[in-house]
Amino acid sequence: MSHLLAIDARGVTKTYGDGDLAQLVLKGCDLTVPAGEFMMLVGPSGSGKTTLLSILGCVLRSSGGNVHLFGERISGVREAELPRLRLAYIGFIFQGHNLIASLTAEENVAFQLQMRGWSPGDASREARRLLDRVQLGGKYKRLPAELSGGERQRVAICRAVAGNPPIILADEPTASLDATNGQLVTELLRELAREQGHTVVCVTHDNRIFSLADRIVRIEDGQILGEGAGSHAA
Repeated sequence: MSHLLAIDARGVTKTYGDGDLAQLVLKGCDLTVPAGEFMMLVGPSGSGKTTLLSILGCVLRSSGGNVHLFGERISGVREAELPRLRLAYIGFIFQGHNLIASLTAEENVAFQLQMRGWSPGDASREARRLLDRVQLGGKYKRLPAELSGGERQRVAICRAVAGNPPIILADEPTASLDATNGQLVTELLRELAREQGHTVVCVTHDNRIFSLADRIVRIEDGQILGEGAGSHAA
């Protein structure tokens, strides 16, 4: 595994609210993720894992500390810079898949590619290639409502990896899936990430998929507590 750091977060804090209503959600988190690692971030509800993932994904700005993605500092940037950083570095897989309901499977993936500068024709061809890769070749024209939960999450994975962003962030990607589909979706994500060299951080409380991680990092009460190796660790 590469020694290049995809993610280097030091002393990250996040406070919501002001004055007497202020709530400190992250309390000085340190997290480093080497390029090419498949890491799982685990912890109880309310531990701060989704907040940390959102900061790493350039969705939220931290209140303090420093975050670098492949050496570029993303903490302290203006709000207007966040969309550029997300496009440059991040593919996001949401718990509820967040597909656009009015777009087909192909269009959901192609739209992300067009956001990354691909022409419509090239975007459609690449979207179909990715959907073929996840055994959805016969369902290019299906709307999200016409797909099963596992199929929707596979489309969401295709959208996240489309255009080869170097970092894939997944927020509870198996939460709405049964054990079989949860395992399949996670194995697929790991396989695609390995093929294309992505770095993956997966927030989860699903201990059924822990064995697929290179490393498991635990967060509790806004602090990183420790880590261990998954059974697939290199």
